[in-house]
Amino acid sequence: MTDQAVKETDFSEGLEGIIATTSAITFIDGNVGTLAYRGYLIEDLAQNATFEEITHLLWHGALPTKSQYDELRRGITESHELAPRVIQHLRNLPVTMHPMDALRTAVSVMAHYDPDVEDNSPEANLRKAVRLVGQTPSLVAAFDRIRSGKEPILAKPNLRTAANFLYMLTGEEPDPTSEKALEVYLVLLADHEFNASTFATRVTAATLSDMHSAVVSGISALKGPLHGGANEKTMELLLKIGGVDKAKSTAEEMFARKEKIMGIGHRVYKTRDPRTAELKKMSKAMCEKIGRPELYEMSDIIENTVWDLKRLPANVDFYSATVLYALGLSIDIFTPLFAVSRMSGWTAHVMEQHENNRLIRPRAEYIGLQPGSRRYQPIDQR
Repeated sequence: MTDQAVKETDFSEGLEGIIATTSAITFIDGNVGTLAYRGYLIEDLAQNATFEEITHLLWHGALPTKSQYDELRRGITESHELAPRVIQHLRNLPVTMHPMDALRTAVSVMAHYDPDVEDNSPEANLRKAVRLVGQTPSLVAAFDRIRSGKEPILAKPNLRTAANFLYMLTGEEPDPTSEKALEVYLVLLADHEFNASTFATRVTAATLSDMHSAVVSGISALKGPLHGGANEKTMELLLKIGGVDKAKSTAEEMFARKEKIMGIGHRVYKTRDPRTAELKKMSKAMCEKIGRPELYEMSDIIENTVWDLKRLPANVDFYSATVLYALGLSIDIFTPLFAVSRMSGWTAHVMEQHENNRLIRPRAEYIGLQPGSRRYQPIDQR
């Protein structure tokens, strides 16, 4: 950095449109609805790739060879097994605790048992990233079983992450349709440029804090209903509507009251969220599979109604809600599962940040009282 003063930029509420740094991981063009990981269009990856392939792609910039793929799968599978003290910690948490709170706390606890926790070298960061991607689905599944009075289940080495998560959650290997649905979900949500949680992760990483601290920042940001928590709110709305015949009027009434319909609209995408099309197809198939086609039909009506009224596109949370519900997941597990996928992206961004680090420190436009316009008064004179 030179001594030359940095030019002040124009004010932008919520940092909208502000370029904070460079990244080679994910490309988004919100005007035409394009999303690509390392040069691969998301539609191509969603139809063909596994979550493990995507994880390697985000970390290393290329799809893995067969040997690289086998090595990563082995590392992730070995990391599924949680330390006994971490399991005990999950048992000590209140069963009424939201799973996102449990995940945030558990990831922080896991840092104390990671031998590389304070080592930010590229080699150590990669080892931690593998462990975190493997441990996160185990934490989510284990807490869900513990709070239901059941024992955690060990992963199977022959299953990939998507199938293993459903197995660790239910004790049964998923059918091919369910496994494929979750695989597509994990691929679609693995990364998304500088969204709120990824930006929070990079801000923490930029201080040269450790990877666990950085991804805990990401989990905390993802919890919010304006980010990852939107899928929970979407599902709650669909169940509350109660019927296909009420979907259009409900959307119109909410729009008239200026109420936000969660899962609709996006800060970046102006025409379409390219992930939505893949999830919409999956939603239709999965809702029909469980005998609840009306859930998809209500979603479709709401999407079209809001588009006609305001030209707001459905985002990834909107149809992911019904996909996850059809998989039999509790609604409050939706956002933790989002974190299972996004852990691959968060860790990729931590590693990229540390490659060429610069502290992230924006400015604020001050709107308070004029400096010096007030003078201190002793407490007995106030």
